[in-house]
Amino acid sequence: MTASTFPVSALRIDEILSRVSFDDRGLVPAVVTQHDTREVLMLAWLNAESLRMTLTEGRVVYWSRSRSELWRKGDTSGNTQRLVSFALDCDADTILLGVDQHGPACHTGTRTCFDGDDLALEFPAHDVA
Repeated sequence: MTASTFPVSALRIDEILSRVSFDDRGLVPAVVTQHDTREVLMLAWLNAESLRMTLTEGRVVYWSRSRSELWRKGDTSGNTQRLVSFALDCDADTILLGVDQHGPACHTGTRTCFDGDDLALEFPAHDVA
């Protein structure tokens, strides 16, 4: 991983955008983790504009599929996400964002979007032969 500062240079952002494999709607999923614990906080979507804004500003901006608009995490709730790390997966069709989460990550008020799921299952660890 290469050290960087904000704003990321326009040339570097253009390089990243050219490599990202956006879907037919112009979106790419992002797995969002707490940078220091690697706790998975949420899954969200970015388009080219929100990715450019995120890498420029250092605060994470997403694309809302339900509202068809950009949303900067925390603008209404105060529960912000400061970008700490960015990576593309091996196919460049998923982004991994490491963030410094302030307040709950989920709009329901839970720490993560996966807390409180009454259908969640946990299995004992086992050795694979």
